[in-house]
Amino acid sequence: MKAFHSNHADLALPDGHRFPAQKYRLLHDRLANELPEVRLLPARRASDGELALAHLPDYIAAACGGSLSAAAMREIGFPWSPALLERARHSVGATMEAVGWATREGIGANLAGGTHHAFANRGSGFCIFNDVAVAARLAQDDWHRRRAELLKVAVIDLDVHQGNGTASIFAGDPSVFTLSIHGEKNFPFRKEPGDLDVPLPDGSGDDSYLAALERALAELHDRFEPGLVIYLAGADPFEGDRLGRLRLSYAGLRERDRRVFEWCWGRGVPVAFVMAGGYGHRIDETVQVQFNTFGLALAYWKRWSGVQGRVPGACTISDGAASGTQVDPRQPVALERL
Repeated sequence: MKAFHSNHADLALPDGHRFPAQKYRLLHDRLANELPEVRLLPARRASDGELALAHLPDYIAAACGGSLSAAAMREIGFPWSPALLERARHSVGATMEAVGWATREGIGANLAGGTHHAFANRGSGFCIFNDVAVAARLAQDDWHRRRAELLKVAVIDLDVHQGNGTASIFAGDPSVFTLSIHGEKNFPFRKEPGDLDVPLPDGSGDDSYLAALERALAELHDRFEPGLVIYLAGADPFEGDRLGRLRLSYAGLRERDRRVFEWCWGRGVPVAFVMAGGYGHRIDETVQVQFNTFGLALAYWKRWSGVQGRVPGACTISDGAASGTQVDPRQPVALERL
């Protein structure tokens, strides 16, 4: 399974900054040491033209040129630097690569990404460019050029914060369906309406969350037929997250991921997944949640790898949810069981 990272482009934050940038390197190192079948690859840099698939040219120029106002940078939450913008470009590139490989192999990954608070004309909430929006539109352009068909994309956003930027960018676009399950009272405090928004009260735990997810996936099935899913597998619904305000356990988050990957597999829909948020009181707990997501994704990638002619559009998987053994969410993921 191919997973793309931006660690060669340093985030370059000042000492003491509240954003836990070290989580990216820690996740990379754990994957390299413990899941060697995950092939870790440096991301390419998104061009201005690619960024313009989802962002206004004036905003791209101001962000990259360092001419955003102090107020605009405060809304983003990072101090401006050339290194910061290089990192942002490579993070978008990682999601573009993940999507490209998902359409070839069934699953692709970005070790970061999920910058869903970035709007077409501004950044917000630690997000400069919206990697999901850029990657979705690039995939649609590529698909149309090769097949003269419309690629429909579902964004399944399970970060604890609503993907307001993504919802805004795709508002009124019937080719993209945005689904978000998020904290009702959490940031952003002014939500942007998506196609399916599921707000949850503070303190929601495994049972209520998974029930909401099951209903949301059923509604997605009824309303939309995607040819691609982009999944934001946020670690911030975890009970140990300092910004999340929900109470999901490791087991609950593994079951969340399993249900999303199973939903995609059962319909023969490729999925690119990104890490989105994670702000644990203990950073190793955030990394553990993310590592668990990769372990489960790898098992599903092996399923895709066993399908003859698995490139989406060239095959249809019909045995879906009936194939393989269900994962007990109370136990560590055992790859050979899937």
